[in-house]
Amino acid sequence: MPVRTYDEHRLGLSWVCEDYLSRAAHALLVDGKVWFVDPVDSGDAIQRGVALGEPAGVLQLYWDHARDGEAIATRLGVPFHKLPETIPGAPFSLIALNFGPVWKEVAIWVPSERGLVVAESIGTGHLYRLGPGPAGVHPMRRLAPPGALRTYQPQHLLVGHGAPLHGGDATAGLLDALARSRRDLPKIARRAPDMLRGILARR
Repeated sequence: MPVRTYDEHRLGLSWVCEDYLSRAAHALLVDGKVWFVDPVDSGDAIQRGVALGEPAGVLQLYWDHARDGEAIATRLGVPFHKLPETIPGAPFSLIALNFGPVWKEVAIWVPSERGLVVAESIGTGHLYRLGPGPAGVHPMRRLAPPGALRTYQPQHLLVGHGAPLHGGDATAGLLDALARSRRDLPKIARRAPDMLRGILARR
């Protein structure tokens, strides 16, 4: 599957795949170590990520984001962390975003760069954006948006579906998405066929 865009930034590298769900993945460079987040092995993305620094681990932040993470971890000889509660010595903190009995999700906060990584609850892809802002809450979480994220003011917002947001757009996009979560619910009805197609597609 081809890569639509690469985005090099202060947190490392992000890439968005050329598919219906705009699947996005990241190689976070923190303290000289690279952490791959929900990676998709597409194009030369993994090689680019490895070139940034020493691989430290691969993380799966959403229960349904198996993607290529475990295979990449095995290939690189690093630990694979699926929905971790703690990672000793990691240069970032973990934020639980669980919702209901099935939805299990962890977000990442990198304080040194004010970077926030949200795999599923927030996105910038077309299935998320119902309002005028650059980001939106997942359709299935519109009634119960991830309130744990309200206290963060990221300079970098990296998501699992869609392109990253940087600078003022990151915090503004996050806060707008949370504020409009319920307000934009009426728009979901006319987007239902499009969203159903997304649900049936691979994560």
